[in-house]
Amino acid sequence: MNTPHSLLQPATPTPIVRPDPVPFVHYDDARAAVEQLAYLYTRNTAFLRDAFSAMVAGSPPAGRVRACYPAIRIATNRHDPIDSRLSFGHLAEPGVYQTTITQPNLFRVYLEEQIGLLLRNHGIPVEVGESDTPIPLHFAFPDGAYVEGDVANSAPRPLRDIFDVPDLSVTDDAIVNGTWKKRDGQPSPLAPFTAPRADYSLHRLQHYTATAPSHFQNFILFTNYQFYVDEFCAYARNLMATGADDYVSFVEPGNVVTRHGEKTSSSGSVPARLPQMPAYHLTRAGHAGITMINIGVGPSNAKTITDHVAVLRPHAWIMLGHCAGLRDSQRLGDYVLAHGYVRDDHVLDADLPTWVPIPPLAEVQVALEQAVEEVTGLSGWDLKRIMRTGTVATIDNRNWELRENDELIERFSQSRAIALDMESATIAANGFRFRVPYGTLLCVSDKPLHGELKLPGMASAFYRGQVNQHLEVGIRALERLREMTPERLHSRKLRSFMETAFQ
Repeated sequence: MNTPHSLLQPATPTPIVRPDPVPFVHYDDARAAVEQLAYLYTRNTAFLRDAFSAMVAGSPPAGRVRACYPAIRIATNRHDPIDSRLSFGHLAEPGVYQTTITQPNLFRVYLEEQIGLLLRNHGIPVEVGESDTPIPLHFAFPDGAYVEGDVANSAPRPLRDIFDVPDLSVTDDAIVNGTWKKRDGQPSPLAPFTAPRADYSLHRLQHYTATAPSHFQNFILFTNYQFYVDEFCAYARNLMATGADDYVSFVEPGNVVTRHGEKTSSSGSVPARLPQMPAYHLTRAGHAGITMINIGVGPSNAKTITDHVAVLRPHAWIMLGHCAGLRDSQRLGDYVLAHGYVRDDHVLDADLPTWVPIPPLAEVQVALEQAVEEVTGLSGWDLKRIMRTGTVATIDNRNWELRENDELIERFSQSRAIALDMESATIAANGFRFRVPYGTLLCVSDKPLHGELKLPGMASAFYRGQVNQHLEVGIRALERLREMTPERLHSRKLRSFMETAFQ
């Protein structure tokens, strides 16, 4: 059968409608470099939004609309001497390094710090310009705005034929997983996340927590119980009402903001229903405050939220939760400071093999132990009455007690585990994977191997006695970590021998 001649003709190329090109320009000042990144991002996302608005108004574009992310790059042909105490802020070896950037104003403090370290450590300028990575239309809209389904459906052609849409082939964790492979002529990565990967998570954060990414702070508390959130909210509202401390606002789901000196919120709208993992932000200048997130139960939630929070490059995250005590000598209400993890959660097996050790980080461990001493008034030998340091096992089966468990008990014994939960190892492993300092302080709420199950009456008495103290310990620990410089806090244990220069 012969093919019609007309079908053999090459298709007419679709013209590309784009902003005027901007070449790469050298900068030896970090602030000026970030200003140019912000200008290019603002201009290019506005170009996409304007084209979309024109199409909706009945003026479709003359071709395919495209605008690209801004990028920053640096090139060196020498091995520069660096301060070996630093875990980041320097290039691994001679070469060209580049990363795409999204929402520069959100990341301004981080970018100025990272670029400033490169300029100081290598004494060569950085370059800022436009990349060849398109900005998906969906990521060009500000927080809280989105492409309405009915509007998109009224377009003269499918949106993906007019605008670039999210592309999962360039949205992955190859860099942080250590599986990124360089192609000939391709720059090496300068940062752990590309702009599309960061944008993906920034939009997911809004969805899962019902708060804008701009409210997230650099010190994160994860919990698996609403009781802790209730106490955190009461603590934060009291700080706002009394005008005490240096915290400037308290933000709740729906971006409901209560400012310093106020007793009630002055902006935002309470959502009709709580999101899957609501977040609460006790803010300070420079994002130096504390964010608390109720992640619910299970390793899947723990992985999901840390996958997304990680793109904000927080300085530390800590898990505050409940656990099953595995030793008969433990009592309900005792603390467990994790210094090792048995990973039976499985959700990270494909990203971080189970043979990779998850080490304790001295800075976080010391901050947690000192916070327990400060809050309880105990120290030294007396502290051992209420706190054990040891291995925590994380499992993906909440009702493990109901199965034949001889094998589990044998493994727990061989691992020297002293506690069992469903989130801690996941959060620690993702902290290791994403180079975010991590720690775990759990509270024993039941002892299933010794006949003390988590029953309603026992639980209420336990919660009343321990939640306030446990939360205060977590807050004090993060405040201690905040007193450290980022260079000291971000441990070299989290960095491999071939790393991105950006933290």
